[in-house]
Amino acid sequence: MASTKNYLEFVLGQLSELSDITSRRMMGEFMIYYKGKIFGGIYDNRFLVKNTKSARELMPNAALEQPYDGAKEMLLVDNIDDRDFLRELIEKMYDELPEPKKKNK
Repeated sequence: MASTKNYLEFVLGQLSELSDITSRRMMGEFMIYYKGKIFGGIYDNRFLVKNTKSARELMPNAALEQPYDGAKEMLLVDNIDDRDFLRELIEKMYDELPEPKKKNK
């Protein structure tokens, strides 16, 4: 099941306190970036973030879920209504995220 644009817009609204949030549609789902680094996405209308140390510390009881078959497990964000929590989560994860891959020209 592909994610809906309405759910993406809801999540982006919840992340609106952060500057430089972008999203990209990919195979019916949405990748979400902060300052150019991918930190999570919308998969089957679930908001999942990368399984980083900071994310685990802030969400110790979060379920690990696969965004799609064969993918690495990610953490399910179930506290989606708390904008302050979401801002803190993404800001703390940022330094642990890999740099974007350079595109070959």
